[in-house]
This record gives sequence, C-alpha cells and structure tokens, in this order.
Amino acid sequence: MEVARFLLTPPDAPREHLEPVKVTAHTACLKWQQPHYARLLSESSDGKTDYITRPAEDFARALVEYRAADGEERIVEATTSWCFVGAGLRLSMELLGPEYSLSVNSLDAGPKVFFSRQVRGAAGEDLVEKQNAEVGLMPIVSDEESEYGYVGENRHMVQSFLAGERPLENFSDGVNVTELLMAAYMSAEEERTIAFPPADLESFVPAVAKGEWNPRRQVP
Repeated sequence: MEVARFLLTPPDAPREHLEPVKVTAHTACLKWQQPHYARLLSESSDGKTDYITRPAEDFARALVEYRAADGEERIVEATTSWCFVGAGLRLSMELLGPEYSLSVNSLDAGPKVFFSRQVRGAAGEDLVEKQNAEVGLMPIVSDEESEYGYVGENRHMVQSFLAGERPLENFSDGVNVTELLMAAYMSAEEERTIAFPPADLESFVPAVAKGEWNPRRQVP
C-alpha cells in the first residue's frame, strides 16, 4: 500500500498530495485452512497456529482510489498471497502512467543457478528467502538487505536522527497505512466499497483479529 502511494506521489510533494476516497477489498484463505496444510502449521508451531479453529487470510486484494492535488484520479491495486510456491520470496511492483511504465521483481535481482535432479543435499534457504526447491533453476539474491531496501531505510533513519530532522517515512505514515488497511478489512467483511474515511474507523476491529472470521461462510 505504502510503496504504491510513494510511487504515485511526485518528488518532493507532501503526503497530502494524494487523498484516499474509496477502498474496495477481498480476503480469502485458499491454502492454509485445508486440513493437510492446517495440520502442518499446527505441528510446526506446537499447536500455537491453528488455522482450522482460528484462520487468517492467506490471500488479500485491495483497490484504493485516490484524488490527486490536481483533481485527477489515481488508483492503487495491492495484492498479497502466502500461497505462492516458487523459487523464493517474490515482491513485484508495476507503475503504469499515460506515457510510461515501470516494473520491479525481487526474483530478477541478478544471477541464477541450476541444479539437476542428481544433486542431493539438505533443504534450506541457501540462495533466497522462502526457497521452495533444492534443484532446478533458481535466482540468487546476493544482497537481500539492500535489494529489499533495508540498508537505505536504516541509513535514512540514522541520518535524519543525527540531523535532528523528521524522516520522510514516519509514525504518521504508519497511522495512515493502518487506517487504509482497516478500511480494507471493513470492505472485505461487508463486501462493498467503503468511502474513506468511514465514520466508525476508530472503533473498528477486524473479525480476524477477534477470532471470528470464517472464510468458508459462503461455501455450500
């Protein structure tokens, strides 16, 4: 959500350049509430994570409609899935404009390695976070900390602290993102588009946080 807002905001423009006006969202549990996978989660967490009795979404999609300072519309589409099975952690972004486009995929970071099925060894995450295979063609993210932005983020925070300045990304931004996510949960539960901000946003608690969410409620 925040990455997309940042990409749509002109350089040096304040956060208020984009005003959210509508949120539409959908959530589902597509994999981890299935008995086989729920049992794996329970066994690997000593029973602390039980998706049969208390599931959470493993897929979510949100559409946020913004009004820019120039009066034009901007749209953010964000999806997340913990069902993805691939070479490793995939973070992908696309920015589309009237005369330009930009795309980023963390699995296209650089070198790739191939191991034939004859290679044998212990399972692990040797080449990339959330590595799902030990053979075949796999990417190598050689500097994950920098690739995911952690080094730049930490450097900016330290430099802002030393200069006595508020960082570009701060607590207020975290509040704004949380408000959008709560509106997205509200939209998913009520199955409708939510005008932002809704009147009862401050007191809203998602059903999944209360242990009351049932992703199978509409399944015959």
